[in-house]
Amino acid sequence: MPTMRLRVTGSEDDARAIINLLQSLDGIEHVEEVADLMPHMDDADSSSAGLSDLRGGSDVHDVEIEAPNEATARKVRETVEALAFDLDVLAEFDEDED
Repeated sequence: MPTMRLRVTGSEDDARAIINLLQSLDGIEHVEEVADLMPHMDDADSSSAGLSDLRGGSDVHDVEIEAPNEATARKVRETVEALAFDLDVLAEFDEDED
């Protein structure tokens, strides 16, 4: 069973829209937003240190998806790419999928 990892850079509403769409796909066994264990901190020596908003209002959301087979995994990728384009957000799949 392929476990896919997806990183969505966008608002909370954008991430929720993608998660809701994934949950509605036939055959998807599990969709969950997981905690990002990497801290996203400013470098104190960075030229952008201390700026109020470095990402333009976007947040990073990590999502884990379990699909029953490769065909469904392909459908997940195609569906997420289409919705991400419509929402104007960045969606990246981790290439180290199981």
